[in-house]
Amino acid sequence: MKHVLAPADILSLTDYTRVRDEKRRAIMAAKKNRRISIGPYATFYFENYDTMWLQVHEMLRIEKGGETQLADELRAYNPLIPKGSELVATVMFEIEDAVRRAAVLAELGGVENTIELRLGGETIKAKAEQDLDYTSEDGKASSVQFVHFPFAAPQIVKFSAPAMEVILAVTHPAYPHMAIMPQALKQALMVDFN
Repeated sequence: MKHVLAPADILSLTDYTRVRDEKRRAIMAAKKNRRISIGPYATFYFENYDTMWLQVHEMLRIEKGGETQLADELRAYNPLIPKGSELVATVMFEIEDAVRRAAVLAELGGVENTIELRLGGETIKAKAEQDLDYTSEDGKASSVQFVHFPFAAPQIVKFSAPAMEVILAVTHPAYPHMAIMPQALKQALMVDFN
């Protein structure tokens, strides 16, 4: 698995248009096994090279910013590709009603510091992506968060054991929810460790 998108990995807009439907179908199908819902609003989408490849191409297709935009997109999305000893997730608080969404997010300040994976008696605390502020000065959480789960080598071995139960949890007082990671998700994520 590649860990970095380079300019040479990016297709021209013409070439991407030719393969777009096929690539989107394949990557979207793979993404189904790379997500999990925690509680009523939070969905974790675990990213990898392929998901970021698609994201960069879609941004270039929509905005048509050329080489200048490409450099910005690579700078923004390369940090979200796992580097071999971590998992990386986009966390989205998905609430359709705008009034309800504002009320919930107003109570979730600091939620990015309360996300963790638990396996075999160990806890791996998520680390928020450093380039953004996920909680505003008035304590409102962003509806989109980017987090990294850094693993030590023995934790990767534990995670990979078929019988190992992995729990993804949010321990924020206003959103105390957890879920057991399904085996299909665990298997999809194991390729991120290499």
